[in-house]
Amino acid sequence: MMSDIATRRGHSRRALLFSLAVLTALWGAHAQSTNAPGPARRLPSILFILADDLGYGDLGCYGQTKIKTPNLDKLAAQGMRFTDFYAGSTVCAPSRCALMTGFDTGHGFIRGNDLLPLRPQDLTVAELLKGRGYRTGLIGKWGLGNENTTGVPQKKGFDEFVGYLDQVHAHDYYTPYLWRHDPPSSGKPGYDGKIEFPENEDGKTGLYMDDLFSTSALRFLRNNKPDPFNNFRPFFLYLAYTIPHANNEEAKRSGNGMQVPSDSPYADQSWPQTEKNKAAMITRMDSQIGQILKLLDDTGMAQNTAVFFSSDNGPHQEGGVDPKFFKSGGPLRGIKRDLYEGGIRVPLIVRWPGHIKAGSVCPEPFAFWDFLPTAATLADMNAPQPIDGISMLPTLLGDPQTAHHAFLYWEFHEGGFQQAVRMGDWKAVRLKPGAPLELYDLKTDIGEKNNVADKHPEIVAKIENFLKTARTDSDKWPAKAG
Repeated sequence: MMSDIATRRGHSRRALLFSLAVLTALWGAHAQSTNAPGPARRLPSILFILADDLGYGDLGCYGQTKIKTPNLDKLAAQGMRFTDFYAGSTVCAPSRCALMTGFDTGHGFIRGNDLLPLRPQDLTVAELLKGRGYRTGLIGKWGLGNENTTGVPQKKGFDEFVGYLDQVHAHDYYTPYLWRHDPPSSGKPGYDGKIEFPENEDGKTGLYMDDLFSTSALRFLRNNKPDPFNNFRPFFLYLAYTIPHANNEEAKRSGNGMQVPSDSPYADQSWPQTEKNKAAMITRMDSQIGQILKLLDDTGMAQNTAVFFSSDNGPHQEGGVDPKFFKSGGPLRGIKRDLYEGGIRVPLIVRWPGHIKAGSVCPEPFAFWDFLPTAATLADMNAPQPIDGISMLPTLLGDPQTAHHAFLYWEFHEGGFQQAVRMGDWKAVRLKPGAPLELYDLKTDIGEKNNVADKHPEIVAKIENFLKTARTDSDKWPAKAG
């Protein structure tokens, strides 16, 4: 009897010690996840932040002197700033299509602003990363498929979504509703539909949507932090602000389409009110991006998160603002809806601590369609082929960039058919079918002031030859004059 009791006591002690060991291991793993970076070999998370109609010259790190952007300037100082990076198009939808699918506007399905959804066969970067095990989220403006179509975010690889589906709806910073998708789980039924904001009904301005997007981004990051309890699952968050796009409908009503809760810190400036508002919008976005970056830093997520920041096209002349007021295009010619540099060359900043050299600058031309293959290589995947993009990862890591673009191509269909090509330092623009190519040497003429086509017929001939195969025919996007 006594030996049985002793045996049971021995079993109990061993069980207790085992339980304590398990609890200690779990607590140690939790402490590691909250206080220090996890194991060295993990797939990096990816955060892509997109501004809407932000010009090449609208940030301090790109030469802006009046609008304050300290957090994005700091991001550039901590990472790599690209001087020759290009949007997918000079307007919203085709630019975002290029970003998501890896195709330029000569091959992408969406080549202009239209209510045209992505198709099931249009593979997105979110679908690619989700298949690799990433938790994927989209917050903000989508513009690639409205409700009840094949192009809604949840059908294109995003686990979670809150924001605008329609690009015109996205003009309204105080909308009374957004669209939301949350998948069902063991603890909740999920949600798929509209969410309404009574504080914005009947013209009220109680909730500013870009503030909501920032709050939602912070919540997504907290909820999806890679840690031992989710097997260090990485995330991909696409945060698509609408700042500083104009509310064109409000501009028609009041003359000021630059909606923002406050014109601080520019209230005392002697600028036109629309320009105060535009500057306040950009600084407000910069401040909220600062909060997001601080969260990444404070939680240890920054060390294994590649953060990208860019804009979908050049600066607009809408909502009562003049892009010349702040020199929003910097030294570049043209604005939104132009295929000159000011319409398509945009900021790109990328930070990945410990991997990307702080304060580095990249002068090589890259474009939106390079993001998908770059994300694929970050996730240790091969990008699907054929696409137009190439991976920028070697450049980001300071390694030799063996893949280069021989040409970058754009086409634009509003008011006719225009084309543009970049080949090395050469830039060609054709303003309508059959028109002669304009040619500019960007190395000496970044402002595209001097057309030198007649002095370099051999360069013109080479670009003309490329244009013969630069695009696939499309019934929806024919190459014809307006």
